[in-house]
Amino acid sequence: MTKRSIFILLPDGVGLRNFAYGKFPQIAEAEGFDVTFWNNTPFDLTSLGLKETKIENASPRPQTDLLKRSRSVIDLNRNVSASNDKVYDSYRQKASSLGFKNKIKSLLVGHLSKKYDSDKGLVTLRQKIKDSERKSAYYAQCLQTLKRERPSVVFCTNQRPLTAISPILAAQDLGIPTVAFIFSWDNIPKATMVIEADYYMVWSDHMKLELLHYYPYIPAENIIVTGTPQFEPHFDNGLLVSREAFFASHGLDLNKKYICYSGDDITTSPNDPQYLSDVAEAVRQLNGQGENLGIVFRRCPVDFSDRFDTVLEKHKDIITAIHPAWKRMGAVWNAVLPTREDMALQVNTIAHTEMVVNLGSSMVFDYASHGKPCAFVNYDPSPNAREGWSVKTIYDYVHFRSMPDKKAVIWLNNPEEIASKLKSGMQNPSEYVRHASDWFNVINEHPVTSASQRIVNAIKSIV
Repeated sequence: MTKRSIFILLPDGVGLRNFAYGKFPQIAEAEGFDVTFWNNTPFDLTSLGLKETKIENASPRPQTDLLKRSRSVIDLNRNVSASNDKVYDSYRQKASSLGFKNKIKSLLVGHLSKKYDSDKGLVTLRQKIKDSERKSAYYAQCLQTLKRERPSVVFCTNQRPLTAISPILAAQDLGIPTVAFIFSWDNIPKATMVIEADYYMVWSDHMKLELLHYYPYIPAENIIVTGTPQFEPHFDNGLLVSREAFFASHGLDLNKKYICYSGDDITTSPNDPQYLSDVAEAVRQLNGQGENLGIVFRRCPVDFSDRFDTVLEKHKDIITAIHPAWKRMGAVWNAVLPTREDMALQVNTIAHTEMVVNLGSSMVFDYASHGKPCAFVNYDPSPNAREGWSVKTIYDYVHFRSMPDKKAVIWLNNPEEIASKLKSGMQNPSEYVRHASDWFNVINEHPVTSASQRIVNAIKSIV
């Protein structure tokens, strides 16, 4: 490869939107870099005019997975102990107990997490994860690829996947600098750190402090605040189409104003169909008072269930479903991958709706980017769809504690007040957007439009 070259590691599909579909490759090339995607997704990036090297048979060792899961348990145990805060227990992933193999795995994880649950033990466990992966055929393949290509830096788009360990280790063993991008605003408190890179890029000063708090072995000077490219498309006027064109494409009524209901996955929000129904009833009530409103329903891209069918049929005169343009490439959630087309679809959905309703997602920042308010559902319906689940658990998550003012969103505390609060949000959007923008400033480095450039500049300084 050329002297200044970036290998962008895509261990899974979550980095596609941030680093393949946006302006990042063009900015990097304009700064004199040769950009190649080290691609572990099924997508053919060459069809987009991008250079790629495919990863074949990315198979971490089963032992590494057990060690990684044990580390996550220990990290959460220590967070509970250090803070006396039970919120960290809600981040625990319940392992399957079906079948003999899964029971054995659970027993081994329990044993390992007890054995290494100390400062010294955690250091040992982190090293064992690396030692285990160095024995894999996958690591040998990564080593061979890097010896052949010799990039100046390996930039990993996601700190979570097990499949990222071997590529990062191989690069470090060859003296190639490595960078990990923390891909989501809620990741750090959840004990999702899987890889150990030389440098980390984060969304904000707030996230940098989180990283130092939860992973004190990382030197502060190796954490670089860049912001995320996630929100840059909202400021790209080239993605926008006219209201008339968007409405015609999706069968919407030009005489109506639309509210977006943004769905969650079934684990995060098992009551989503009920919430959508409650919002539809509120819109029906407002229309009876002289409004002319509809709902655009954008489901969670990884939710292919039929759980909304009854609600959509009952309220088909009010709700129009606009499905995300993602492709299902496998059976598990992280094999459902975004397409470049969905970037424009999401931007136009936001641009041509008045506000959004959902359960606690980062869509609040997407809508704030367009100067529009967000309402958070904040009640448990009766009967509850899943025993032990509550919105109180969701809103107690650590990332919501970054909200500087509760007025950043409209809180829908019961079905009876939805109509009046939706009307208030549409009549006085600036009041809510102002507070949401304050929160956005905490969460993400501004200006939002310069995130890709800041990342490239940081890579230049590392190289």
